Amino acid sequence: QVRLVESGGGLVQAGDSLRLSCRASGLTFARYTMGWYRQAPGKERELVVLIGSTGSTRYEDSVKGRFTISRDNAKNTLYLQMDRLKPEDTAVYYCGVQGSSNWGQGTQVTVSS
Repeated sequence: QVRLVESGGGLVQAGDSLRLSCRASGLTFARYTMGWYRQAPGKERELVVLIGSTGSTRYEDSVKGRFTISRDNAKNTLYLQMDRLKPEDTAVYYCGVQGSSNWGQGTQVTVSS
């Protein structure tokens, strides 16, 4: 059974940084394309960024140049470094396996102006 546990969220001010982590278990982590997704209040969950098994990445336009995804396959862990945060980045952030409906509990990121 796939289990995803996100952590690292918090309340910060605009311009600050946060680093999110996602610990995965129940799958051969290194083989899968992983992603970070977010869901703002009253909105659908949306893709933020993907990272393939080879390390290739694809970012949503609004986070390009500010967010950096990485993975440590030895630790089965996915990371999201978020810099120059904006109030519109406020959301619950989830990690996920591309094409899967398995989700963790998410981690809340709140950016005040």
